[in-house]
Amino acid sequence: MISPSNKVNTEKNLEARALLFKALGHPARLLIMNLVLTKARHGEELAAILRLNPATVSHHLSKLTEAGLLKARKDQYYQTYSLAQDVLQRTLDEVIRLPQPDLRTQVKPDAYREKVLSFFFKHGRLHKIPSQLKKQRIILDHIAQEFEPDRDYEEMEVNRILVDFNDDVAWLRRSLVEHKIMSRTNGIFRLISTTEQT
Repeated sequence: MISPSNKVNTEKNLEARALLFKALGHPARLLIMNLVLTKARHGEELAAILRLNPATVSHHLSKLTEAGLLKARKDQYYQTYSLAQDVLQRTLDEVIRLPQPDLRTQVKPDAYREKVLSFFFKHGRLHKIPSQLKKQRIILDHIAQEFEPDRDYEEMEVNRILVDFNDDVAWLRRSLVEHKIMSRTNGIFRLISTTEQT
């Protein structure tokens, strides 16, 4: 039997490890890691090198910092980012392996959401579209995580992201707007912040 304190610690440990993999799961962030590997850099410099909007680069940097992969230091007018100490010395086994062998006996914080996602997604693809609005909202919120906040997307860009999940990009695109997860103005799509949704 797992004690309540051990259960909380294990869940935090698991979330931290998952956050690390999620932070690395974007091509731009992998490029940033490679650039910062050679020397410490500030956001404006990275934006210029990658030819990305500074706000987009700032979003990626915050994800990498939150996951413990980068550390920030104030350098005159800029925040300079460098690799966190020993971040590359950990093996994949060390990152994945949890101290609790009986983690499977624990109840997930949001079991219903996980059940819906595991039923409708197979190998990362949405193989069936749910008919219930509550379940639609769960799968759409999950898909919306692939979009960056504070960034405009043309319809073609939205389609390229959505087709990775399901070939019916028209339904996904329309539903993201109908569920007020994304806005559409003059053909430009944008994530709606959680404060705007409420």
